[in-house]
Amino acid sequence: MSVTLFVPCDSAALAAGADEVVDALHKEATARGVAIDVQRNSSRGMFWLEPLVEVVTAQGRVSYGPVAFEDVPSLFAADFLNGGQHALSLGVTDQIPYLAKQQRLTFARMGITRPLSLDDYAAHGGWLGLKNTVAMDGAAVVQEVLDSGLRGRGGAAFPAGIKWRTVRATTAAQKYVVCNADEGDSGTFSDRMTMEGDPYMLIEGMAIAGLAVGATKGYIYIRSEYPHAIATMNTAIAMAESAGYLGANVLGSGKAFHMIVRKAAGSYVCGEETAMLESIEGKRGVVRAKPPLPALEGLFGQPTVINNVITLASVPIIMVKGAAFYKDFGVGRSTGTLPFQIAGNILQGGLVERAFGLSLRELLFDFGGGSRSGKPIKAVQVGGPLGAYVPESQWDVPLDYEAYAVMGAVVGHGGIVVHDDSANMAKLARYAMEFCAIESCGKCTPCRIGSTRGVETIDRIGTSNNKEQQVHLLRDLCNTMLHGSLCAMGGMTPYPVLSALNHYPADFGLETKEAQVL
Repeated sequence: MSVTLFVPCDSAALAAGADEVVDALHKEATARGVAIDVQRNSSRGMFWLEPLVEVVTAQGRVSYGPVAFEDVPSLFAADFLNGGQHALSLGVTDQIPYLAKQQRLTFARMGITRPLSLDDYAAHGGWLGLKNTVAMDGAAVVQEVLDSGLRGRGGAAFPAGIKWRTVRATTAAQKYVVCNADEGDSGTFSDRMTMEGDPYMLIEGMAIAGLAVGATKGYIYIRSEYPHAIATMNTAIAMAESAGYLGANVLGSGKAFHMIVRKAAGSYVCGEETAMLESIEGKRGVVRAKPPLPALEGLFGQPTVINNVITLASVPIIMVKGAAFYKDFGVGRSTGTLPFQIAGNILQGGLVERAFGLSLRELLFDFGGGSRSGKPIKAVQVGGPLGAYVPESQWDVPLDYEAYAVMGAVVGHGGIVVHDDSANMAKLARYAMEFCAIESCGKCTPCRIGSTRGVETIDRIGTSNNKEQQVHLLRDLCNTMLHGSLCAMGGMTPYPVLSALNHYPADFGLETKEAQVL
């Protein structure tokens, strides 16, 4: 009888050498005359432990990691196939504190199932939300999403149900659902993990949206740098259609929903919804002026629901457990959970799904274990490359959309990038402006010209004899970008710049009074 092992096929695990470990496991097992069955599962999201090897034992799945191919002989020698002790032993996987303290709703199957197994997905609650949807009126489905309080898991955090209700109320020969999977924010990987590790969850969420609003076609716009995600989604869509979960007759409902993968253009601005629509249509990714809203005139001029990956992936559990269950997680208007992604100078980088309301300090130390360098943490950028730098004085503010907005920050996609005390915040602020100048689509002046002038002004702060004047100019420039840009590309670039200037003036060569000049 063979022993079942699980080794992730997630691209982060592959980058860490998972395939080499699998080869070594097979080689060593053959040499010892031991029968093993190696299954490729999704990643648990504990990336500092990848490659993670799990062994099915009487006690449950027992973990070892991070395993290198040269560790394999000693694992066999330690009888790891029976859960034997080894320097890399982590115990029962579910009892690892990093996992045990999480509240996994959206990511409940991660690390447990094989990504492309229809049987695994169904055995762990998959398709139940779609089955419930088929039995309901579309308006009732939309109301359930509205009642859940689900908001877009991106920068704007707009209520998903309002978008759905708007599209459903339109009359059109064709409607669309578009999933924005152009995950380009620094430190973020939850979209990639979802598509590579639990693709049917996203497919189910999109199908529910389509049936609810009367859309028969869905597009997934996937970041070009994610070849594994693109391949996995294409295969999963084909398998789901063959099994009757997609296609001309979804679950025998008589309703159609087809899905298409589009490879993204490799431009950061195409993460903005209207630029993304332009790109899907085969045009250059340039931001569209609004109105009209995409919900009324979106893809190919037709009513379109646009949500990102985690928003749509959150829908199935709402349709299984109900709006009240989902709304019971979180605080205030920030309902449900969010997969926070901890990266940068952090000891235990990975994904943490928790309800809104926990603190940044808890993420950094209870989960992240502090800085990887061992030096004090100086600044934490929350919400991607256009998110604010959060100083220690604000680490106890609850992570929810409204609380962070009050202090001039954003939760965004949940990406968290950690910097220790060796970081120069003036250089990071300059990078934000330079990033905007490079990635701007060029359509609006505040973004295109403002970011270029911003780089120059930050440089002058460091060299000018009249620093106060340059600070005044920089703040005025940021204000123009905040309020005059067509989209968040220019509209959010001031967040990291102003937060760095406000909280770390010494890095700009400024006294506090010089940094705060009006």
